[in-house]
Amino acid sequence: MTEAAPPALPLALRLPEAWPAGAAAAELPGGRLHLQHGPIDLVITVEAGAAARHRAIAVGLHRFAGILPGLAAELATLRQQAISGAIPVAGPVARRMQHAVAPFAGDRFITPMAAVAGAVADHMATAMAAAAPLRRLIVNNGGDIALRLAPGETARLLLCTDPTPEGPVASGAVEIGAGDGIAGIATSGWRGRSHSLGIADAVTVFAESAATADAAATLIANAVDLPDAPARIPYVTRSPASSLAPESDLGDRLVTTRVAPLPQDLADAALARGQALAARFATAGHIRGAHLTLGEHTAIAGAPPPLARPAPIAGRWLAGGRSKARDASPATRERAPVRQALQKELSP
Repeated sequence: MTEAAPPALPLALRLPEAWPAGAAAAELPGGRLHLQHGPIDLVITVEAGAAARHRAIAVGLHRFAGILPGLAAELATLRQQAISGAIPVAGPVARRMQHAVAPFAGDRFITPMAAVAGAVADHMATAMAAAAPLRRLIVNNGGDIALRLAPGETARLLLCTDPTPEGPVASGAVEIGAGDGIAGIATSGWRGRSHSLGIADAVTVFAESAATADAAATLIANAVDLPDAPARIPYVTRSPASSLAPESDLGDRLVTTRVAPLPQDLADAALARGQALAARFATAGHIRGAHLTLGEHTAIAGAPPPLARPAPIAGRWLAGGRSKARDASPATRERAPVRQALQKELSP
């Protein structure tokens, strides 16, 4: 008996000939697109006329096919600390990563891997938006988001400031307009998807690109910390990054694994350190603003979109946690951090 052929993909999901083994593409409820290859996990919303939508998705599929192989080819360079005169990279996503961290390099440790999730989202959003006229395009890479909005359009996003082990909890919502100068949102923190040197639960940054927001959020979250070592001892537990993920670009640097509830004065002091760095980034024009969360304590820097509480049900995209499109498998604290997972996936 001849096995029946699988049903043909819809027109918009016809895979390119160079589609890599192990990559997956599927349409989700509401017309969203899910693309997954190794640790790269995208949920994409494309709102446009049928022909434009099909064209944008076809281009997106073509671009997606080359992302993971391209990063694998330059992983050794991307793991190195960002410094002036760093070895240039060739791939389009790798170049975005290197460009995003360059303004923040110098007196702070950062590697291009700090911008990998945002850079992937930017790469996809830029290609798809250039392919056809779209009303609204949202590329959600595990909570780091690149968005493209036509004039007059807005996007409402739910912010995850409490990434609990049971799954990300939306703590509020922001509305972003086409003229707001925000095309990227990224979140970092010790309870998130990647290791952190600091103790922030979540730092969400708004910027002109997702890669820049990703890099800045990493550094701001690292800066949220108690001011001196003795003060940390009763409250913060850390381990070498290499003991948790041998492939980590953080090496033996201590990353946070536990934070006990803090008294108000210590929480305020820790947040103030991150807030000061975020304000510097905003003043320099690197970011528009940031929301910072540590337990029950919050702070803002720059001019981020106002956070509406409680989160309205009408919110459609989740920043800082896995997209609502995949509620069946939410991000958790135990999930392999995306930056470390990518490095492990690509390591020989």
